[in-house]
Amino acid sequence: MIEVAAAIIVDQEGRILIAKRKEGQKRGGLWEFPGGKIEVGETPEKCLKRELKEEMNIDIKVNEYFGENIYAYEDITIKLLAYYAEILKGSIQLKDHDTYKWVKSKSLGNYAFAAADVQFVKELIKVEL
Repeated sequence: MIEVAAAIIVDQEGRILIAKRKEGQKRGGLWEFPGGKIEVGETPEKCLKRELKEEMNIDIKVNEYFGENIYAYEDITIKLLAYYAEILKGSIQLKDHDTYKWVKSKSLGNYAFAAADVQFVKELIKVEL
């Protein structure tokens, strides 16, 4: 099992940042909350700061813990740890995603998410940010 951290980045208007994985990647074409694999000796918070800088060229502040989901894909089992976060500086420049969107929590169900993220989508739909 690998541990992965995901950032639920919320802007001042209460919208959440979602990103669509590039075609050709595993789970390509599906939406996700941005983040990545936690390296050995790394905290989820440090992972999120590193990954968002590498993948989107933004600096973030990691806020409170949101939740955890363990999901077994055919090829790998992941433990996904999610945290609320906010952008401190930078403008989004995509490296590992085709596109991104800012969406209200109630609209998250309109997007095809990677299976490990679906539990978080269901929980966020119930929340007014």
